[in-house]
Amino acid sequence: MYDFSRLTGTIHEWLSSFMPAVAVSVTEGILIGIVFLIFFAVLGLILVIAERKIAGFFQFRLGPNRVGPFGIFQTVADTVKLLMKELVGTSKADSFLYNLAPYFLIIGVLMSLAVIPYGLGLTAYDINIGLFFIMAVSSVGVIGILLAGWASNNKYSMIGAMRSGAIIISYELSLGLSSVLTMVLLAGSLNMNDIVISQTEGWWLFRGHIPAIIAFIIFIITGTAETNRVPFDLTEAESELGAGYHAEYSGIKFAFFFLSEFVSMFIISALAVTVFLGGWLPIHIPGWEGFNNIMDYIPSPVWFLMKTSVVIFILMWFRWTFPRLRIDQMLTLEWKYLLPLSILNLILMALMVNMGWIF
Repeated sequence: MYDFSRLTGTIHEWLSSFMPAVAVSVTEGILIGIVFLIFFAVLGLILVIAERKIAGFFQFRLGPNRVGPFGIFQTVADTVKLLMKELVGTSKADSFLYNLAPYFLIIGVLMSLAVIPYGLGLTAYDINIGLFFIMAVSSVGVIGILLAGWASNNKYSMIGAMRSGAIIISYELSLGLSSVLTMVLLAGSLNMNDIVISQTEGWWLFRGHIPAIIAFIIFIITGTAETNRVPFDLTEAESELGAGYHAEYSGIKFAFFFLSEFVSMFIISALAVTVFLGGWLPIHIPGWEGFNNIMDYIPSPVWFLMKTSVVIFILMWFRWTFPRLRIDQMLTLEWKYLLPLSILNLILMALMVNMGWIF
């Protein structure tokens, strides 16, 4: 299995050979920041075109097919259009908060990307509370949404922002109980890489029996709600609120909101893969040594991205399958069903771990 810590260690040693320690830290921070900004932009473009192609597949149409081969450069053309658009706002908006709101979303997304283990030795910020950290900073985005709705001085934007606050605060409880606490009981650590390595003998989705499967289902439901995607997109319900909390935004500022939603979907999928599906570990079948050796030749980032792509496809599948819920139905689902089920599932998992009833 490829260990990318050797590559990162070599880069660190090379910089240390002609720079003082402080300059090395600053340089590495700048390089990592540039890499993640590029990754943020490219990932958003890829996910947007994937969403539109999958939408076309489910609706028996072609999807984008004009710009570039098979329409793969359509999102590039859309990005150029957004960059060239005039930044039109409203004169009654709170200009400072109005301009600040999109950056809260970007900061939360970029900080979440930093602790995800993309491969063996390929983590930008490997800390022992990585899972807790990603759950904490991912909630920063709701501040940007609330600011956008308030500062726009638009009643539809404000309604969308208030819905977002209610939804994210509510579903954050089940998301934490289903992923953080339940899986930490199995892995015994909050470190993202430790959680991956603890699945060397098998994914927790299967080794954790029925409670792990229940936790995974709850995680997918609550993760979809956290990213404001159908059927939980009440914050930007077009038929009710126009564009919702970002109705007054245009150009690059609108692009920030748009791309952040798709990258948040990647983060939720990556978190599901890391906690439930073995992260960057290859697929191994007991007794099939030849097959397992061949799988080890595939780089760990490739495994991680393949697994994440499967979960992303499932989330996109949801969007083009289920109708939108009402806000009262969403809150009823969380407080009356998902939260009690998450608590009972956590107790059951604690009992199973204490009794040693895992594979």
